[in-house]
Amino acid sequence: MTISLTSPITGAAQTGFTSPTYTHVADTPPSNNGKQVAVTALGGTQTGATVHSVAAPFTISCFRPAVFKALGKANPTTGLIANVPNNVYKVITRKGVLPLAGQPYRTMLITTVMEVPAGSDLASPAEIRAALSAHIGALNQQSAGVGDTTVSGII
Repeated sequence: MTISLTSPITGAAQTGFTSPTYTHVADTPPSNNGKQVAVTALGGTQTGATVHSVAAPFTISCFRPAVFKALGKANPTTGLIANVPNNVYKVITRKGVLPLAGQPYRTMLITTVMEVPAGSDLASPAEIRAALSAHIGALNQQSAGVGDTTVSGII
């Protein structure tokens, strides 16, 4: 199955938020190798949070490689492949935030980059899925902690 965000997205736990949800609509991504949504409504209790606007964007974008890289040939003597390129996938969330009351919005970026060695999609898809499962699970498990750390600076 391909990436297809359904609306609303159920948000992960954050300090001060109760049952956060994010209703979104399809948006035009910045490049043709991606998909993007813009958050148009908030659900639950999220006091102080805002939806997408020109001044304060709130978008989620998913990108695949513009050109997929293939695995090269093995060295005829050693049998090793000297250069294994990566196919890079990204998920980027953009959110307008105020650096100080009365100042214009600035865009906060959250980027997850997945660098998948060419050929591993065929040779070890379960390993790729395990890595993603653990990574996303860890972020989900520690969502409030990551939020607290980015606000307080305490890890």
